[in-house]
Amino acid sequence: MINATQCIRQDVDIRLINSARAEIFNARDKLEKDAIVLSLLGSVVRLKIIYLLLKFDRMCVCDLCDVLDMNQSPISQHLRKLKDAGLLENKREGLTIFYSIPQDKKEELKKIVKG
Repeated sequence: MINATQCIRQDVDIRLINSARAEIFNARDKLEKDAIVLSLLGSVVRLKIIYLLLKFDRMCVCDLCDVLDMNQSPISQHLRKLKDAGLLENKREGLTIFYSIPQDKKEELKKIVKG
């Protein structure tokens, strides 16, 4: 049986290695941003919040609490993390704060959520 961690290639393709290194270097900023988004959406609650906001455009904390059957405090903490990362924006109407996804993030998030 071959050790799965041992590489058995015969020749090193230096062009491939250098090209791949350059590609990773050039994409580093986007990859770091993507990793942050994916990390945030690794929480099922935050993923549900994004899913709901993609479907219904905007919701307040109370709406999300009712739908997700959770208390306001944890929902607010999840909303804060998403907002701090730029994935949500909010708008106050009277005493109610509505959350929505910024227009420039919708397509990116739709691709992630819908696979």
